[in-house]
Amino acid sequence: MTPAPATGRHRRAALLRAVAACLLTGGAGHAEAQSLTRDLFRPERGAFVAPQDRPLQRTTPPSGAADPYATDDDTRRDRNAQSRLSGSPNFGLQPSLGAAGTGYDALGRKRQKPKIFPGAPQPKVVGPGSPALIPAPPPPRPAPPSQSAAKPPVSAAFNGTLPGQPTRRRLKPDLEPFGPVGDYAGSFLFKGAIEVNGGADSNPGRTNKPRGSGFYKVSPELMVTSDWDRHALVADLRGSYTGYGHDFTNPPGVVSSAPLNLDRPEFDGHVDGRLDVTRDTRLLGQGRLIVGTDNPGSPNIQAGLAKYPIYTQTGVSGGIDQSFNRLQVTAIGSADRRVFQQSQLTDGSTFTNADRNYNRYAGTGRVSYELLPGLKPFVEGQVDNRTHDTTVDRFGFRRNSNGGYVKGGTSFELTRLLTGEASIGYAARTYADPRLLKLDGLLTTASLIWTVTPLTTVKFGADTTIDESPLFGVSGVLTRSYTAEVDHDFRRWLTAIGKFTYATYDYQGSSRSDRFTSLEGNLVYKLNRSLWVKGTLRRDQLDSNIVGASYNATVVMLGVRLQN
Repeated sequence: MTPAPATGRHRRAALLRAVAACLLTGGAGHAEAQSLTRDLFRPERGAFVAPQDRPLQRTTPPSGAADPYATDDDTRRDRNAQSRLSGSPNFGLQPSLGAAGTGYDALGRKRQKPKIFPGAPQPKVVGPGSPALIPAPPPPRPAPPSQSAAKPPVSAAFNGTLPGQPTRRRLKPDLEPFGPVGDYAGSFLFKGAIEVNGGADSNPGRTNKPRGSGFYKVSPELMVTSDWDRHALVADLRGSYTGYGHDFTNPPGVVSSAPLNLDRPEFDGHVDGRLDVTRDTRLLGQGRLIVGTDNPGSPNIQAGLAKYPIYTQTGVSGGIDQSFNRLQVTAIGSADRRVFQQSQLTDGSTFTNADRNYNRYAGTGRVSYELLPGLKPFVEGQVDNRTHDTTVDRFGFRRNSNGGYVKGGTSFELTRLLTGEASIGYAARTYADPRLLKLDGLLTTASLIWTVTPLTTVKFGADTTIDESPLFGVSGVLTRSYTAEVDHDFRRWLTAIGKFTYATYDYQGSSRSDRFTSLEGNLVYKLNRSLWVKGTLRRDQLDSNIVGASYNATVVMLGVRLQN
């Protein structure tokens, strides 16, 4: 029996039955029986499609190949779908289910950008607003401005830009590009230098009637520093020898305070050690050696000398430094010995300086508290005893004495622009002979460094000392000195240094009062780390209330510095 031809009404009914069967069965069994193509149900990229008009499931391409018809919306929907075997199913519409690749959100929300943590590689974008699943390696690090673009490229393995390789750590900038490097011997770093200078001095003897002379000066230096995780040992040794072109012979019948031979050595060295017993307990120690002469123009110099008598001072110190959280307590004991050579006179005789030799014993204590980071107030005190080799000096005075000081101040570090320490206090000394007056006065000490700019540095220092004197009836000399220095780098290899010094000398027991000023300028040309060239111009002047004691001098000097 031949079936009746299907009418239009029958065809529409069959189509509706097929669509209903597809919806009920999930579309898997009847997908191939449909005569409609895939393109009728899939919009073009960037167009909006309502959720009810989209297919509910796609057939996975064979052999794991990528679906050529897949869009970013399908990838997002499949990623958000929950497994039937694990997790709970999602009901209702998923957020942004109808959003296309242009970033449009059917719920009216903005597209969230993936969060990239610091140091993580940036993802590679493969479509509008769609990051790839595999992040791309970070871009190569740009070259510093100082490097030329014409240099050959650096391999990725060297600069740390290979995927999975950690980035190489940047080296710290060298703050002293022309400073000495030094050499290691075991765990010690050795830095040595020597300066050789020559020039002219208009008044090397610092007398009221100047007589100029040429001179040379050789200054060796050695710095040794330990490189240990715990404990420390540092040796700082500096010396110099100044020689003049000729002897200064006085006319017949003229007696001058300046020696005939003005050559003189100087040395200042100390070795410091620290033993870390625990994190909060440290043992401190120091050994020192000082060699020198009285300053030219000093009233302590005898008349008719053939050369300056040299003195030697040796000493040791030891103590403990204990920290109690922010409270720090330091106690140090020290012993020093100063010995003068005999004075050689122009007539060939000698004169003893045994009355100037003495032993000094001192104890120093300091308590500080870290009030704020970079602000540490302190209180410091010292008592000392000076015992001379002879009971009386050349004038019959008993010069054994007791003295000390007390001061308070703070050490600070303000944003690393102003660092240092400043204090104020009181110092006093009494003598065994009642005829020698008590020597006391205001005590000021400071050591400040102000970094104005990376190329300009200002330094300020102040110090107060009580020095011995062999003069008749003079208890001692209260010396206050103030120094200001400005360093400026025109280039890293060209530095200008300006220095101003002002000092006062108060001779207790005498009406003498001296004021000393010095203005100095230096220009340093650094050829490399090992060779510097230095020029110096200095003007010294002493104003005294004693007739014939004032002087002035001008020094011009040029030299080289070799260092390692």
